[in-house]
Parts: sequence; structure tokens; C-alpha cells
Amino acid sequence: MDQEDDRYRAPALDKGLDILELLAEIDGGLTQAEIAKRLGRSPNEFYRMLDRLVRRGYVTRIDGDRYSLTLKLFGLAQLHVPVRRLVSYATPFMRELSEATRQANQLTVFDRGSVVVVAQQEAPGYWGISIRVGSHISLYDTGSGHVLLAFRSPEERQMMINEYSSSSEKPSLAKEFFERLDQIRARGYEMMPSAQTAGVFNLSAPVLGPDGRAIAALTVPYISLVNVAQAPDIDETLAMLTRTAQQLSELAGAEPQSAA
Repeated sequence: MDQEDDRYRAPALDKGLDILELLAEIDGGLTQAEIAKRLGRSPNEFYRMLDRLVRRGYVTRIDGDRYSLTLKLFGLAQLHVPVRRLVSYATPFMRELSEATRQANQLTVFDRGSVVVVAQQEAPGYWGISIRVGSHISLYDTGSGHVLLAFRSPEERQMMINEYSSSSEKPSLAKEFFERLDQIRARGYEMMPSAQTAGVFNLSAPVLGPDGRAIAALTVPYISLVNVAQAPDIDETLAMLTRTAQQLSELAGAEPQSAA
């Protein structure tokens, strides 16, 4: 059996997978020499492989000479079955939220350097803000982007910012931006005027996994409805949104929240 396996060995692929598996276990990254030492190889053996992994976005260089995993593998893992399953679970809840609030809502994930809309529920009436499924939206000035960043560790936030900025202009992020993320995490949601559409407020809450990290953001682009009977106000809509996000989080394996 071992001889049969050796016939189909792919040394370059094995080397790349060895690097990815090693870096997945390490916080703070490793230098090329440290990678070689841990894998029992010469440092020169890994130069080209590390260069390709960096160029393909699976590994990034930090502090000049250290290599660390990006979130690209995480994004790939989310892209297919898990995201489809999440959308399948979320759809009836999103429909109920739309009916109750009289507003549209959408579900977004962070995937390979982009904030992507993976599900959309139209408002039940004439008026609502809709975003096409598959659209890429901003990480920095949307409620969804803020929530996806807020419910990650500082290290993961920086990796997300690095990946997002590799395909767009890198902004100058002030200290206040990160303080806002901490405030969002503390209160459990984001509420902000839309930076794209006047008169719209982004209400966003996280869908959390078992480890407390945001796997998705549920967002209502709230607009004030005039002459619509029994239309909830913004505070009532926010309460419904956060309750729905908590229900989805529990389906994803997060701990139920105790009643206040």
C-alpha cells in the first residue's frame, strides 16, 4: 500500500500543504528559516513555494520576514456547502423579519477579501432598499462590514483589512475606527447612517459561530415609512433584527443568550 501511495506522490504539493498545515498551528507567523527547521528541510527548499503561496493569497508576510496564513482558506471553506446551508437556514427567518419590520434585509459574509451579499429578502411593500445577491460591498463604511470586523480578534481584523485592501485602495484607518469596532462588539450591533444612500440607516447584527466569531452579518437598510399602518420604528426594527440574528447564531451553534 505504501509503495502504491509513493507512485502518486506530488512533492511540490506536499511541500505546500506542509507549510499551510504548519502555519495553521502558529500564532504570529514564522520566518522561512523557522519553517524549514520545523519541517526538517533546508530553507532554500521553501523560497519558491512561499513566494507562490504569498502571490496566490494563502500566506502573507508580516513584520518583514515572517509568514502567516491569510483568511483565504477560511473563505474557500465558507464558499460552498456551509454558505448554502446558512442561506437555507436563514431564508425563513429573513422572510419573517421582513414581514414583521416591513423592511428589506440581507445576509453577508467575508469571503476571500470581499464582503459578499449571499442572501437578500425584499421588503413586503412598495418601498425598500435591495442589494443583489453576489454584490460586493465596503468593509469600512457599511454596517455589515463593521459587524464582520467587530466580532473577530484584533489579529483577524488586521488580516481581513489586509486582504480587502489588496484589491482596493487602502484607507488610513484612525484609532477611532477600531474603537468603534470595540463599541459595536460590546453593544452587540451596529446602527449608522448609510454612507451610500441618504435617508437610510444600516442596522446590522452578527450571526455568531460556536467560538463567538461572526460568520455572517444580518443587515436591515432601514427607511422611514410614511402612511404605512403598524410599521415598526427604528428601535423596534433593531430589536427584531438582533433577535433574528441571535436565533440564527443558535442554529449555527452559538450559546443561547440569557434573558435580560
